[in-house]
Amino acid sequence: MLHGQIIVTMDEYTRRRLRTIGLLLALLGLLAMLVPGFTGLALSVLLAVVLILAGLLTGYLTWSSYRRRGLGGVKAAIFLILGLLILFYPQAGTAALGLMLIVYFLMSGTASLFLALELRPLPGWGWTLVNALASIGLAVIFIAGWPFQSHWMVGLLVGVSLFLDGLALWMLSRA
Repeated sequence: MLHGQIIVTMDEYTRRRLRTIGLLLALLGLLAMLVPGFTGLALSVLLAVVLILAGLLTGYLTWSSYRRRGLGGVKAAIFLILGLLILFYPQAGTAALGLMLIVYFLMSGTASLFLALELRPLPGWGWTLVNALASIGLAVIFIAGWPFQSHWMVGLLVGVSLFLDGLALWMLSRA
């Protein structure tokens, strides 16, 4: 340790992984940004399917259990009802996803900010800082448009976030 800074070295294997994962994340982000409405809808439908499956599995466990108590059935019903509501009203599902993404962007941005400060003065640390500030900025933009613009903002902002994460990793691998 020099002057309270952490010295970090990267071998070629780590650089290759950062570069590969960074490029893949950036490509996924670009794809999501190109079709933001579809991405938001797909995420909403995926969430609905997961909730419906959770409801069916929880319901089966409650039904097949030797202790058939009402609370297990209530949990299964909540999963099923919520999943079906999101499936039949995907706009409401994307609005709920939007709210979760606001929290995600705030938490991700804060974590990336601390990581950037920890990586400083390594070459490329600034890209991690830019990614952190962009994530926090995305949360603020999303708050301004939520819930009315959620149907396309979910896909666009997830795409932007993935792209910036990938770019930061790729730039870090080159430093």
